[in-house]
Amino acid sequence: DAVIIETTGLADPAPVAQTFFVDENVSKLYKLDGIITVVDAKHVLEHVKEEKPEGVENESVEQIAFADRIIVNKTDLVSKEELLTVEAQIKGINSTAEIIKTQKSKVDPKRLIDINTFSLERITEMDPEFLNTDGEHSHDSRVSTCSAVFEGEINMGRLDRWISELMNTKGPDLFRYKGILAAKGSDAKYVFQGVHMLYDETILEGQVWGPGEPRKNTFVFIGRDLDKSYLVEGFKRCKAADVKARFSVGSKVQALVNTGWADGTITHVWDEGWPYR
Repeated sequence: DAVIIETTGLADPAPVAQTFFVDENVSKLYKLDGIITVVDAKHVLEHVKEEKPEGVENESVEQIAFADRIIVNKTDLVSKEELLTVEAQIKGINSTAEIIKTQKSKVDPKRLIDINTFSLERITEMDPEFLNTDGEHSHDSRVSTCSAVFEGEINMGRLDRWISELMNTKGPDLFRYKGILAAKGSDAKYVFQGVHMLYDETILEGQVWGPGEPRKNTFVFIGRDLDKSYLVEGFKRCKAADVKARFSVGSKVQALVNTGWADGTITHVWDEGWPYR
């Protein structure tokens, strides 16, 4: 048997790894098999190169430095030249970790589990204070998380417009945002994931809202200088109104499309979270 520990995108891996060696109860029962870090090929360079206040750790650099396996994900979103630059940057931080290039994080689990690659000697060479439990780890106070939740169903059209607005105003500061959604007009559970200016939503395969199960929408933001009340209230305003739709299937309408207003006919009402199609 094994235990897989998933940390947040903001986590410094050192204190987590340290626990396996300085806590007697843990060290008797467990050994640290390896540390896996997932790197976003599209955005990693801006994070590892970010200048932090004096004395504050760059978590992105720490996560790469401590890794035994590095999954470089979203390779389809960068050119061959950009990918080579990313690999060079990673190897400049950690030359010993194996790099696995992926799309949508698809990788054989055998390459990640029971790999027996964690080396205490390598880590203490890199960080002589690794086993010092009195050491301090300072983090960037500008970076934080916030979450929002409401019961009911979500209007995907409102959410799409709101996220687009966020991208225009706060995109560089939104490191990660994700959620589980209950779209009006669908029993499927949706997952929404975004990094900076890129985002998408997909159906969770095989996951549906069961009979009598309260439908709720949850969203989490990780970023810099977050206006938490603005994010929470903005997400809640995406809730689908519990009122009858103004138009019915077959109604002739004027619709706003990419090229402007155009004549159209309603073919669906509340389809996968969208009021009209």
